[in-house]
Amino acid sequence: MRSLRISLAATAVTALVLAGCGTTSERTSGASPEASKSCKGADGKYTIGMSQANVAEPYRQRMDDDIRAAAKEVPQFDVKFADAAQDNAKQVADVENYITQQIDLLIISPNEAKPLTAVVKKAYDKGIPVIVLDRKVEGDAYTGFIGGDNVQIGSEAGKYVAEKLLPSGGNVVELKGLAGATPQAERHQGFMDAIKANPKIKVIADASGDWLREKGQAQMDALLKANPKIDVVYAHNDPMAEGAYLAAKAVGREKEMKFIGIDALPIPSGGIKAVEQGRLSATFTYPTNGKEAIAAAKKILVDCGTVERSQILPTRLIDASNAAKIYAEENPTG
Repeated sequence: MRSLRISLAATAVTALVLAGCGTTSERTSGASPEASKSCKGADGKYTIGMSQANVAEPYRQRMDDDIRAAAKEVPQFDVKFADAAQDNAKQVADVENYITQQIDLLIISPNEAKPLTAVVKKAYDKGIPVIVLDRKVEGDAYTGFIGGDNVQIGSEAGKYVAEKLLPSGGNVVELKGLAGATPQAERHQGFMDAIKANPKIKVIADASGDWLREKGQAQMDALLKANPKIDVVYAHNDPMAEGAYLAAKAVGREKEMKFIGIDALPIPSGGIKAVEQGRLSATFTYPTNGKEAIAAAKKILVDCGTVERSQILPTRLIDASNAAKIYAEENPTG
């Protein structure tokens, strides 16, 4: 019975590959069918390798925590964690190490797309199912992607600025995430497209804070010195928005401008509390995908099923009107 189930799963996965993705010879030659052989059903024990881009960002620590919590509910799972510390070479080595250990499934949130593409493909071609979280890799050599629509999130931020914060126009500075990470480009693109609706809004300067509060604060120091009139700071995540706020406050200019970010973590140091306490005007939720990643792993390894090629999770605006309510819902223990 088990062999029949495995055979059916292999056929389903092969069909999915052939139907979906501009197939390559390597993909059709057996990568996905081999992945299905990892399924030993509910009686199996499985080692999952989680390769994290870094844990310096609160968002990424929360992602690991969510994966850890969800995995506790699946007794067949043992999850190992590796922190690449924003080092592409280390993350490649982390994944190579997982391949050597013959893990049953890889979850990865890449530091940057291009440098991690080859090693992700190597794992996939060896028959290891790969779930990519949050940041993408190039090509299609992975089992499934789970994340938010970063173009949409950037667009929602741009609409908020154009319609709510600067309806009469004004000057914006942009603090970007790490160059080479797909959310950086997508959040920028969505924002720029959305503010076109209000031609009186000008992005007068930008800088890269690499997703980090301290670097965002340092970059904002320079932006403040170079730009005497700033109306809005659009940061690609909440820690950089908070860093920008601290830089402006240090020189007594924080009341001259509004600050918006992205992530909306429901933790005391997260973006929702920053909105509730008035440091940020708004943030936009970006789910960590940890619970969904473990659900996908269970479907592949324990249930011998297939997963969606792309699972996009929704966002929502958090501002002063709903921050306290949403925080209480998301984190009832405070």
